[in-house]
Amino acid sequence: MTALLLGPLLRHVDDTSATIWVETDGPCEVGAGDASARTFEVAGHHYALVVLTGLEPARSTPYEVRLDGDVVWPEPGGDLPPSRIRTLSPGDSRFRLVFGSCRKPREQDALGQDALAAYARRMARLDEEEWPESLVLLGDQVYADETTEDTQKWLASRRDTAKAPGTEVADFEEYCHLYSEAWSDPAVRWLLSTLPTSMIFDDHDVRDDWNTSQAWRAEMARTSWWPERIRGALVSYWIYQHLGNLGPDELAGDKTFQQVTTSGTDNAELLRAFADHADREADGAKGTRWSYRRDFGPVRLLVIDSRAGRILDGGVRSMIGEDEFAWIEQQAAGEFDHLLVGTSLPWLLPTALSYAQSVNERLCERRGLLGRAAEWFRQFADLEHWPAFRASFDRLGKLLARVADDGAASVNVLSGDVHHAYVARAEFPVGHAAPVHQLTCSPMHNTVPWYMNRVFRLGWARWLTGLTGWFARRAGVPPTDLTWSCVSGPHFGNAVMTLDVDGRTAWATLQQPDGDGLADGATIRLT
Repeated sequence: MTALLLGPLLRHVDDTSATIWVETDGPCEVGAGDASARTFEVAGHHYALVVLTGLEPARSTPYEVRLDGDVVWPEPGGDLPPSRIRTLSPGDSRFRLVFGSCRKPREQDALGQDALAAYARRMARLDEEEWPESLVLLGDQVYADETTEDTQKWLASRRDTAKAPGTEVADFEEYCHLYSEAWSDPAVRWLLSTLPTSMIFDDHDVRDDWNTSQAWRAEMARTSWWPERIRGALVSYWIYQHLGNLGPDELAGDKTFQQVTTSGTDNAELLRAFADHADREADGAKGTRWSYRRDFGPVRLLVIDSRAGRILDGGVRSMIGEDEFAWIEQQAAGEFDHLLVGTSLPWLLPTALSYAQSVNERLCERRGLLGRAAEWFRQFADLEHWPAFRASFDRLGKLLARVADDGAASVNVLSGDVHHAYVARAEFPVGHAAPVHQLTCSPMHNTVPWYMNRVFRLGWARWLTGLTGWFARRAGVPPTDLTWSCVSGPHFGNAVMTLDVDGRTAWATLQQPDGDGLADGATIRLT
């Protein structure tokens, strides 16, 4: 009998449809609810994305997963509630979303207690009415460059890890192992089967400093192992993460998805070519758009790819290409009360650190020793956030200000990456109708060196902000009238953050593991 290897993951859910993703150990027909889908094959692995349509709005329905008619989920003997599909109610003004980033596998170790697993156990004890409607994972779902001891032993059993890339993953097969390791924890597996989840990658899903600069890309291109690594990263991301971000209409119009699910053959070569195209920069654009949009009643979630879509060649640096930025600006228009912009990298950093990144970008443009030293420091210190792409930083700020003046109740940027949590409020020179906040929550299960705690705290200091601002002016960084301040934090330790909406009111709550539970921390009103 065919077995369920991973999943089910409940991904895209709206008022009348849902998608459910699974990985199986062989070809089969996968059923969920009244829908079914045939598995597709990639390099000997088998997957299915079951699309359910015609569902009733505002309904909560337990579901089973069947492989060739045999029920394989829920697993017998479990102590967690049944997995459910909860369709949205078009007229509901209340909405709850939980988000975070940077999660290494294992329930509890030297990194502390896994905040996502703790949230899952807490959610399982709550009445269903208190469950959130959405989970957003903002990067580093897997760590391809910082593998666990168990994975390192597994890698050593299949190849010589004394040769590059060593104990980092090398190809698609090894990425599949990482996802299995990351998503097999029982509590997290139940959570992902029950809570509709949106995802976007960050650097460690591929490699630290991924696409930080054209110099970095050139350095990777000179290695013997990088081409297979980036193919494996993007093919696995498309399968394990990206497909579930798309709704039924988008899937129906996705040429690659339609080819893969109807070919009847192993799709490895097709997807390898797709990955090469997606990674290649041509004429100031990338071959694939990973950014996407989700609507939840009065809330619009616009997730921006701030990694793969970077434009770096030809002396031009942009967080995303012109066509994609124009698409984002189009999606930020419409009827909604609250705009959530999900981007793995914070738009607003601690103020002094923001200036420092913009200064570094300018210095990297210099020729000779100074430019080379600045590039080395950019990679060493991870100076690659939105302020290090200053033109993109400014353009995003102008977009958010326009939305804030155009009838929205709140505008919030959701981010992770920096291994601490904070809420910052933006102030524009001309008063705007709606507040604009940066909400940063990271990590769910990781840590940060002790000295970085001091750096992050110091980054908000007025005297250091003034000093770095002076250096920015001297270096020719364009001035900005935008200012921002920290209104909560910085907070350290594993955490998730919950964002609640009730009509035109919104607030955010930080939640951190506390013993065997999850404790509510700071709550910040966002409207």
